[in-house]
Amino acid sequence: MTTAFIFDIRKYSIHDGPGIRTTVFFKGCPLVCWWCHNPEGQSSSVELMYRENRCIRCYSCVDVCTQNAILVNGEKVETNVEECIVCGTCTEVCYAEAREIIGKEMSVNQVMKEIESDFPFYEESGGGVTFSGGEPLLQNEFLLSILKACKEKGIHTAVDTCGFAQWNVIDQIRDFTDLFLYDIKLINDSRHKHFTGVSNELILKNLRKLSERGNNMIIRIPIIPGINDDKETLNQIIVFISELKNIQSIDLLPYHHIGIDKYRRLHKTYLLPDAQTLSEEKISELKQIFVKSGLIVNGLFK
Repeated sequence: MTTAFIFDIRKYSIHDGPGIRTTVFFKGCPLVCWWCHNPEGQSSSVELMYRENRCIRCYSCVDVCTQNAILVNGEKVETNVEECIVCGTCTEVCYAEAREIIGKEMSVNQVMKEIESDFPFYEESGGGVTFSGGEPLLQNEFLLSILKACKEKGIHTAVDTCGFAQWNVIDQIRDFTDLFLYDIKLINDSRHKHFTGVSNELILKNLRKLSERGNNMIIRIPIIPGINDDKETLNQIIVFISELKNIQSIDLLPYHHIGIDKYRRLHKTYLLPDAQTLSEEKISELKQIFVKSGLIVNGLFK
């Protein structure tokens, strides 16, 4: 049976494609973007998330930890991540739900059950299901299977992707994907490597191929202060996009601080601690740069 690691299934989503949608988040991503607001989706392995504000200091987790990896330090309960094997024993006795295992292996049937439960919303709103992450293309066999299952049920499908995959992986899902939500961060390859960890050569090449083959796409651009919010960088993106076909619109995704606390909960380091959120006035100004080039632009505040 084909399975995948999923870290969230979000109901009633309105920012991941047309209509009301169910968004399925796949665990694992080949990019490590400095501004990533879903750090729990980066690793392909299960992870332990600790919410200190929920902890009631009952110390049950300390007593049951098989690795002696949980320690009491004054008023704090700390986890030695080098010793922790993410077995989940501590989460089972955490009545306050301060400890949570992130990532669950699920079958196509299990995920489809979640998707089909929202079918009435899809019919009324013109919505459907969006596969996101992380990066869904990393678990391509499962993705293909569930896309086929959705199409058999007449459910609109969207794939939210960074595009970093071999073309044959993308090619095999094209006919079962109604809409690609395709991310572009930067055009300059060296800067893309610096801020995401990978070259964008394959990403842009795949985007051109999807365009040439007539697949419907929405281009999504995260606007990150000091990284790609200058006019020169945005104009580079505009020039590239203007050469493509079948682009329905552009989604501008303004930087926000929502994901920062997740890094602390996962014992990870956030690489943009001093970045500031963009004002609506600034987003409107940047949006006009795209509009003046004849592009249809949405300003999303996610």
